[in-house]
Amino acid sequence: MAAVPSSLEPVKLGSGYNTPWWAHAIKWGLLALVLAAGLFVVQKLVANGSWFGVVITAFILTCVLAVYSTRRAVPMKYLLPGLVLLVTLQIWPIVYTVATAFTNYGQGHVLSKEDATAQSIAQSVKEVEGSERYKLSIAVPEGSDVATGDLVFLLTGADGKMQVGTKDGLTELSADGVEKTDTGKITKAPGYTILNAKEANSRSADLEAFAVPVSTSAGIKAVGLSGAFQGAPTLTYDKAADTLTDTVSKEVYSPQNAYWATADGKRLPTGWKENVGSRNFSDLLTNPTIRAGFFKIFLWNVAFAALSVASTFLLGMLLALLFNDEKMKGKGLYRSLLILPYAIPGFVTALVWASMFNQEFGLVNSLTHLNIDWLGNAWAAKAAILIANLWLGFPYMFLVCTGALQSIPGDVKEAAKIDGANAFRTLRSIIMPLLLVAVGPLLIASFAFNFNNFSLIYLLTQGGPFATDNTSIGSTDLLITYAFRLAFSGASPNIGLASAVCIFIFFIVAAMSYSGFRRTKSLEEVN
Repeated sequence: MAAVPSSLEPVKLGSGYNTPWWAHAIKWGLLALVLAAGLFVVQKLVANGSWFGVVITAFILTCVLAVYSTRRAVPMKYLLPGLVLLVTLQIWPIVYTVATAFTNYGQGHVLSKEDATAQSIAQSVKEVEGSERYKLSIAVPEGSDVATGDLVFLLTGADGKMQVGTKDGLTELSADGVEKTDTGKITKAPGYTILNAKEANSRSADLEAFAVPVSTSAGIKAVGLSGAFQGAPTLTYDKAADTLTDTVSKEVYSPQNAYWATADGKRLPTGWKENVGSRNFSDLLTNPTIRAGFFKIFLWNVAFAALSVASTFLLGMLLALLFNDEKMKGKGLYRSLLILPYAIPGFVTALVWASMFNQEFGLVNSLTHLNIDWLGNAWAAKAAILIANLWLGFPYMFLVCTGALQSIPGDVKEAAKIDGANAFRTLRSIIMPLLLVAVGPLLIASFAFNFNNFSLIYLLTQGGPFATDNTSIGSTDLLITYAFRLAFSGASPNIGLASAVCIFIFFIVAAMSYSGFRRTKSLEEVN
């Protein structure tokens, strides 16, 4: 037997395989970039005091180094990026949503109790009688971002003395390189970047909470953008009694529903975020106003999703059956035209339909010579949404059904024809069962998508029309648009309550999807 040529010998793997030097260089270069980026993120997290984020980032960096620095764990080299993205983009948002649903997080309840207390005390600062006034320039240390850098007060006293005020106190400012106006306001100072009016106004919240300490009970606060005064807070905090006391009015504030409030109901404007248990869920089920609106929205939500799936599937299937006939000419052209609505972005189509349903100038009323208030009447708005969604959804069902029909063997239909089955019987007993085997799971997925079809509702009707006595619940609202309005709109956005609605949506869709998949399992016997 002839010897095996060396060119055909198997390649040695493991320690016997010599990796090119440039491959090692690229690998370690990429690892160094990832570690450098991670260390930069850790530095920012430490500066913000986000120690939980520091731990998570450090853990991810350790995993990256352990997996990619050796030749072991080859499958994990491919799985790790997906696992990191899964946790950060899917699992963590779910966990955070669930955690938020058990809090009162929303407008007026964003800060911790400690931060809310400190802000209330800072807002109670009043000018100390007989104290000095200053000319003020608002600045940040040179090289810092004007939008996020530490605030600095450049102050000029009545005697012309210049000082720098930071969170640590006052220090004298050297006159070298300093430029001032005739009134004494500093316009340039070495080592500092002075904010213009627009930049200073954008940081009004930071300015409200910032004060330069001059003693244990007094500090320098800004008044406008060009002046400052020495003030002292009128509120004092008693940690042992957990109360705030107004030294002027002698009123005592205690914690009530995550606000500082007096016994007669007077409360300070800044509240805090706290755990409220199952209150958000009980409000959805027991509060008469919220419960009535919630169940009304739920019924329309189920009807909208079911009717959308049924109408788009029926139209798409009928068109697929029509263009699946071998005798029809030009099927390719017709199919291309029918999928055009699917090729146009959905938000563009929704806006176009919104303009076409305009009562006075819309194309629909112009062509039909009707005078229907499509977007102002509750039932007409629901019909408009179903029509627009039919236009958006039938091309997808047409494509799916076309593919499923073309996969059905021709000899099955031929056998039915020989047995004497007419076209309707063949469709009912042969084509439909085989078709549903392929499209059944897709119908369930389509139901879940339409159950949360936020963009169509928001762009077409924004959940309206609304009743005059209740502007928080619209006639065409879905649960997802209702949750959005609770979280980000209205007089008092309540993200905690909106998160509870999202959890209800998840369990509703999960239960319906589970039931649907159990039913479609019986179709597997068709094959």
